Amino acid sequence: MKKKWIVIPAVFLVLLVVIYGAVGNYFYNYALSAKDEKEFLEGNPNLAESEAVMAEVAEALGAADEAFEQEHQPDDLSITSDDGLKLSADVYENDEAGNKWAIVAHGYMMDASGMTRYIRNFHEQGYNVLAPDLRGHGDSEGEYIGMGWHDRLDMLKWIDEVIGMNADAEIALFGISMGGATVMMTSGEELPENVKVIVEDCGYSSVSDVFTYQLDDLFGLPEFPVLNAANTVTNIRADYDLYEASAVDQVAKSETPTLFIHGDADTFVPFEMLDDVYEAADVEKDQLIIEGAGHGEAEKVDPETYWNKVWEFVGSYI
Repeated sequence: MKKKWIVIPAVFLVLLVVIYGAVGNYFYNYALSAKDEKEFLEGNPNLAESEAVMAEVAEALGAADEAFEQEHQPDDLSITSDDGLKLSADVYENDEAGNKWAIVAHGYMMDASGMTRYIRNFHEQGYNVLAPDLRGHGDSEGEYIGMGWHDRLDMLKWIDEVIGMNADAEIALFGISMGGATVMMTSGEELPENVKVIVEDCGYSSVSDVFTYQLDDLFGLPEFPVLNAANTVTNIRADYDLYEASAVDQVAKSETPTLFIHGDADTFVPFEMLDDVYEAADVEKDQLIIEGAGHGEAEKVDPETYWNKVWEFVGSYI
């Protein structure tokens, strides 16, 4: 009889462990596996184009992007990450740039080819531009999505690569969405003096915060124990901790002037996260809020205000 009462709890414990691992693996694959389709992005109402995006403005900007792509072919560049991945980037050199460089980081499930709008504007403003494919995206190797955390270390290597090409480079870091989180997370590292300024657009406060929000929004599920299970699997399969990957903590250590941008109608990376990162930053800083702009739409909704603010802020340091 005693053996029975010993076996039942043991079986129950094993079952809990199996369920915990299965839940963790499911959500890891769902959000972080670079090879799995991200079906939740398709038809997501939080990513639907807002009414504030004017069709004629979008058409004109799209035409300018296409003309830029036809006129400018990037050079290919690659580096090896600290953990042995081959990472790729597009480089757009500008004969009139001198020492001015911009490193432009894309968002979740995008790649450098989707950053033409931002590459074009920096190039037209007289910058050389390096646009990396973040790990697990585009032509860069990687089995998982770094959400900006391991990408921050890759960004340090891209910065060193630029300095290797131009020792006197004055560098602006720019990123949108996950790229925005990437440059914020990079800001907390020890950066060379060449990095003069950072611009982040709609980045999240931390990986755990944005995943907690998405769990509730998409599934109506609580942070505990679901995110904890996903975090356990992430530590095992990707060697990073979702709770450690914090833009708030990183900008709190930053010494680099930073411009924070967000649309006030963003419901994918909630607008409220702007306050979290902005208040944490103890550097020369400013913010730009675009009314009516959803996620990643700030530039589309009001490109004139957007770029005037970017050049005003960046121009103070480069």
